[in-house]
Parts: sequence; C-alpha cells; structure tokens
Amino acid sequence: MTTLTLASKRRRSALRTLAFMSPWLIGFAVFFAYPLISTVYFSFMHYDGFKPPTWSGTKNWTYVFEHYPFFWPALRNTLWLVLIMVSLRVVFGLGIGLLITKIKTGTGVFRTFFYLPYLAPPVAATMAFAFLLNPGTGPVNSILEKVGIPAPGWFNDPTWSKPALTLLALWGIGDLMVIFMAALLDVPQEQYEAAELDGASAWQRFRYVTLPNISPIVMFAVVTGVIQTMQYYTQPLIAGKVASGVIQGAGTQFEPGYPEKSTLTLPQLVYNLGFQRFDYGSACVVALVLFALSMVFTAFLMRRRGGLNLAGD
Repeated sequence: MTTLTLASKRRRSALRTLAFMSPWLIGFAVFFAYPLISTVYFSFMHYDGFKPPTWSGTKNWTYVFEHYPFFWPALRNTLWLVLIMVSLRVVFGLGIGLLITKIKTGTGVFRTFFYLPYLAPPVAATMAFAFLLNPGTGPVNSILEKVGIPAPGWFNDPTWSKPALTLLALWGIGDLMVIFMAALLDVPQEQYEAAELDGASAWQRFRYVTLPNISPIVMFAVVTGVIQTMQYYTQPLIAGKVASGVIQGAGTQFEPGYPEKSTLTLPQLVYNLGFQRFDYGSACVVALVLFALSMVFTAFLMRRRGGLNLAGD
C-alpha cells in the first residue's frame, strides 16, 4: 500500500511538473525541434515548393560545397564579420559606456546622441551610409580628399566594403552602450576605492576591478553579437544594391554580393536559393551550416567563459 502511495505521489508530481513546463515544451517543439528536423529532412530532398519532395541523398550537400560558386565567399565574409565586426562593436560599446559614465555634466545629452542611431531602421540607415560613402559624390570622400587622405571606394570596392559595413555597425552601437553602462554603474565603488588606496593605476583598476565584474555582460554581448551577425542579411544586401545602382523591379533578378561577392553572407544564400531559385534542399544545407557555426561559436565562447571563471577562482 505504501509503495502504491509513493508511486502515485511521484506520478502526480511528474504530471504537475509537466503541466508547468508545457508552455516551454510546446514552444520548443513547434519553433525549434520541428523546424530543425524538417531542415535536416529537406536537405536530403529535391524540393522546389511545387512538386512533392523526392529523395536526392547527398546531392544538395555536394552541390553547395563543391559547385555552388557563392558558398565559400559567403562563408569567408560571414566569418570575417563575426571576428572583426563583433569584436569592434564590443570594444567600441564598452569604450563609449566607460566614457559616458565618467562624464560629470551632459550625460543625458551624450547618452541620447549615441543611442539615437540605433533606432534608425536598418534599410534607411544603410541607404544613408551608402550615399554618404559614395566614392564620387559622397561628403566623406570629399572631406578626405581636401585633407589629402586617399579616398577609399567603400561599398564599391571589395577591399573596403566589409570595413564600411563595420562602420555602419559601430554607428548603431546604442544597444551595447546602454547594456555596458548598466553593468559599469553596478560595479561596487568600494573596490575602486580599495584599488586607489593600493596605488593602482587607471588601467589596473579597469583590468582587475572593472573587467572581472562586467565579464558576464561582455560574454553576453559577444554571444548575442555572434548570433546576430550569423543572421546578417539586410544591411549588406541593401548596401550592394545601392552601390551597384541596380533598381530591382518586376522581372529583375539581383545577384547579391556586390562588389565581387564581398558583401555576400550566408543568410543571403538561404534566401537566394530558397525563394529565388526555388532550391529548398540546398537552402536547407546552408541553413544547417549557419546553425552549426552558431553552435560552435557559442560553445567555444561559453567554454572560454568557464575557463576564465576557474582561473579566477
């Protein structure tokens, strides 16, 4: 009798736990597990969205990795943006946050000044940057020429297109600035006072007091930055269109990546393959590559974070 009572209590407890977890479980199944399984399934199928899918084995994978000319340039560009753009955004956002927390007067004005660009719609901001950085008529190159600095081609030059996108990302740094400001203001002042009494310099106070206290926020900014950059689609596509002078209308097909595939990213390939070429199998392959890269980067960063914690302990 006691055994049955215990088993009944455990069953009721398990059902109660499942009931509380059911919203998350349903959301996980509908919005993550099912799409992921479907993507893996269609990556081995020939499917154009009109006829029923047919088994094609590894043909989609072979096509993407060996015959699709846009995949490897897009992969290199995406990795470049992850390594360079994310790193600079974190450093720049932290620097702006430190600067504003040290300002005694006019903090609200500076905070608003740096945050407003983040609110600009991505398409409008990218178009404005493309016109500002226009090699022939843009004011930026006109100013550079007047002071004797060679004017880059920016979005019209494959060497400068990704640095131009990075400048655009740094211009909209308001989100990270606010996050870092909140973290910096939460650092205990007693630790700064103790460090000053010990004769620590400004750099030593930042290294041994500020950085350890805000390291979880830095890791959060890096991880979310990597995930966002893996989904980087709108800005490089609009920049390429505006710089190339292509006006897309009915019957016009624009191959992304101008100039010379330098602004091509993996999310653009997913859209190009799936919704322009109707090759859903190959699009699923690229999507799975994106997913795998995101998981690898996130796991590496979290492992590094764990190692830093152990070292600090």
